[in-house]
Order: sequence, then structure tokens, then C-alpha cells
Amino acid sequence: MLPHHNRYPYSPITDRPDFTWPGGRRLAVYLGMNLECFAFGSGLGAALAPGGPEPDILNYAWRDYGNRVGAPRMRALFDRLDLPVTVLANSALYREAPGLIESFRARGDEIAGHGRTNAERQGTLDRREEARLIAEATKTLTEAEKRPPKGWLGPWISQSHATPDLLAAAGYEYLLDWCHDEQPVWMRTEAGPILSVPYPQELNDIPQIVARKREGSEFADMIIDAFDVMLAESPHRPLVLGIALHGYLMGHPHRLKHLERALRHILMHGGDRIWFTRAGDISDHYRHLYPPPTDTNA
Repeated sequence: MLPHHNRYPYSPITDRPDFTWPGGRRLAVYLGMNLECFAFGSGLGAALAPGGPEPDILNYAWRDYGNRVGAPRMRALFDRLDLPVTVLANSALYREAPGLIESFRARGDEIAGHGRTNAERQGTLDRREEARLIAEATKTLTEAEKRPPKGWLGPWISQSHATPDLLAAAGYEYLLDWCHDEQPVWMRTEAGPILSVPYPQELNDIPQIVARKREGSEFADMIIDAFDVMLAESPHRPLVLGIALHGYLMGHPHRLKHLERALRHILMHGGDRIWFTRAGDISDHYRHLYPPPTDTNA
């Protein structure tokens, strides 16, 4: 027998009950805008190029560009297109980039938890330290936003065996780390069910641009191709299309024009067939249709 996570059973997407998103729409689309900060001279961070010894100015400054220039530029694009986003926020950003998260809040965007910083992974911590990380980040976001965050994405999509249990115990309604489906999935935890909302590993600018060395035009083409296929499939089954973005990648001018091209394609061809929304709204709607299961085998 293979070791198993025991969080949810196997379920092919073609064999599930049918449902619709608000307004009878069949494809939900959301943008996951990652707002992150990194330690200077230590800790984790995506690398533009092989760096030298710490302090690695080349890569640190490249990432810092995202908060100083890239994210504001992307926010202006979202304003032009009148698009909501889900902000995945490192809690340390309130101190490190004052006013940045607040500027997205002013748009009415959802602010979800994304750890303290992206200079660390929570999955490497013991249970006590991981619970402390979640508690610290949640406290900061709750005090700043005057409401607790509903959703969580771990820094670097990192989880330990206990993470879903700790998130449910901390009051989170949904998580994004399990990129295993195109519909929401209820997961079992020690503290009761938590909803897994689809988050993209493929339509994510870090793995495509940093790891696979694709450029903005290719990434935009991938978004368009995925949208076209999923829109065509959506009459047969409701789907979620998430797009993961970072200011230090898609916020550069030569990439932003391609992101705008992809988003305009979605708006032009989706029309009233798509629900352009936020991850928390997807969670709210799904849990209204399918409340948390009481059967531990469900």
C-alpha cells in the first residue's frame, strides 16, 4: 500500500454532481496576485540568474522591484480592466512596503494569508513553530484588515503533514496549496473540513518564467489556450481557472503588455459565460451549495 494523505478520496471530475456559479455561469476565473517580501542577505528567494555570495544584490533587488514598481503597474492594469484580484499577502509587507497591500484593499480586493515572508518555508518547521507562523501572520492581517483572512497559500506552496489541520484550527475556510483539481474539494482535518480551492501550478509565472525560462508572450499564450479549452469544456462541467502572478515577473513592461493581451482575450471571449471573481467568493459559493461534509469518508 502506498502511503496516503487521507485528506480526500479519489473522484474523477467527470463523475461529480453538476452545479453552476452565480448567474448560471460555468467557468470561474480569478487572479492570485502574490505580494511578497524577502530577507536581505539570507533566506529563500526566486533567482533571476546565478547569484554571488550574500548579500546577493542582483536577485534581491530584482525581487524588490516587484513591490516598488511591478505591483503598482499591475494594479493599474487591473483598474483599467476593472478586474478583482485575490491578494496573497506576506504579513511582513505591512511593515516592509507600507501602503502596498492597503492600495489593493482600497480596490475591494480580497486579502488572503501567505505566511510572514517568502524567505522561509512553513513545511520545514515543527508543528509548534508552524502553528506560531500561521498565528503571527493571521494576527497581523486580521488587525490590519479588520477581519480575519478566509484563505491561505503557504510561502512556496510549502506544507507539512499537519498544515491543513493547523489552518482549520486557526479558523481558515479554504487553502490554495493543493493544486490537484479544477473544482473545489473538501479536505478532512483534525479540526473539521477545510475547502481546497484550485490554484495553478502551470498558469503560474514563477514555474514558467523562472524555472522553465519561458517569456511573457509564451505565458500569455498559455493563459489564452487554457481559457479557450476550459471555456469549451465548461458546458459539460463547472470549472475554476486560476492565474498566479508576481510583481517582480509580470510587472515588467515587456511582460505586462502580454498579460493585458491575455486578460482582454478572456474578457472579450468569455462575456457573460464566465464569473471573474476572487478565490474567497469561489469558496463562499461552493460551500453554500455543498456545506462541509459530516461524513468522514465523504
